[in-house]
Amino acid sequence: MATKTLSKEEILEAIGSMSVTDLADLIEEFKEKFNVTIAAPVAAAATGGDAGAAAAVEEQTEFDVFLEAVVGVDSAPAAVKEGIAKDEAEAIKTKLEDQGATVVLK
Repeated sequence: MATKTLSKEEILEAIGSMSVTDLADLIEEFKEKFNVTIAAPVAAAATGGDAGAAAAVEEQTEFDVFLEAVVGVDSAPAAVKEGIAKDEAEAIKTKLEDQGATVVLK
C-alpha cells in the first residue's frame, strides 16, 4: 500500500486550522511519540568587560510563540512555533487568543 507524504505547507495548513485544544493534544502526542521535550531556549550569559558594553543592540527578527494557558488543557505552557517572523508570530498569537488562549511572544 502506498503512503502519501504531506508537504510542509500541507502540514502547516492543517495545523493552522486546528483548534487550540486539538493543537495542545497534538503537541503532547508529538512529545510522546518522538520522546522529546519542548523547552524555551536559554539565552547565553553576556561576557564581562568591554565586549558586553560594545555590543550593538539589534532588533529582534525571530520570535517564538508560547501557549501560556488554555481553559481545559493541562499541557500549557508549551511552544507552538519557534524562530518565525514577527508578522507570522503575531498572526498565530491572534488566532490562539481568539480561541481563548493566553499567548506570549518571546
